[in-house]
Amino acid sequence: MSDWHLYMLRCNDNSLYTGITTDVERRVDQHSRGDGARYLRGRAPLTLVFTSFVLDHSDALRMERRVKSLPKQHKERLASGDLGLFTTLFEAMRQRQKSKEKPHDLPDEPTDES
Repeated sequence: MSDWHLYMLRCNDNSLYTGITTDVERRVDQHSRGDGARYLRGRAPLTLVFTSFVLDHSDALRMERRVKSLPKQHKERLASGDLGLFTTLFEAMRQRQKSKEKPHDLPDEPTDES
């Protein structure tokens, strides 16, 4: 099982790009060469401004979607190292995930009523 990471890059136009990968260094190199995300082509130099370990691919996808939907000011907070915001986002995501899970109906345990 691979370790997944969420990362953010700052582009030369000061925009922020968010992605996920199992190898941040390799992915940043790919982006810098113009391989990968079309959005980043022509926006070099790119600077890695945020990276964080995420539990698995599923969580990485959810966190990427959540971070991409944030207003720029919140993305800037992450880029400046506000790990409290990341923790809050991650915990909220996990709570939503838990609330969507349906409890399994287990059969009643037999009783010793004879």
